Amino acid sequence: MSKERARRREEREAVAAANAVARERSSRKAARSRARKAAWTARFAWLGASRPGQQTGILAARRRLRLNLVVTFLILVQAVVWITREDWKSSLAALVVSALAFPVIVAFAL
Repeated sequence: MSKERARRREEREAVAAANAVARERSSRKAARSRARKAAWTARFAWLGASRPGQQTGILAARRRLRLNLVVTFLILVQAVVWITREDWKSSLAALVVSALAFPVIVAFAL
């Protein structure tokens, strides 16, 4: 009977050792994954991917998207005016109109 118990204990210990090795391997893999994700986030933090004081809800994300679209649209309009018009007065006028229209467009777009 004691030989049978010793054999079962050795089997349990072998299984436990294999599980411990698998857990260690899994924890190392998870640590590498966390480090890789932290490095990626740190590399692109300047893009505004994760700001500490930023609202995180769906409505805030929609608001940010709409605001970014409005800014992009006004920059594109400004670029088109600068490319198509040679005189600086019309470019300056377009800049002033864009600056004055921005709050109105934001108020109606958001």
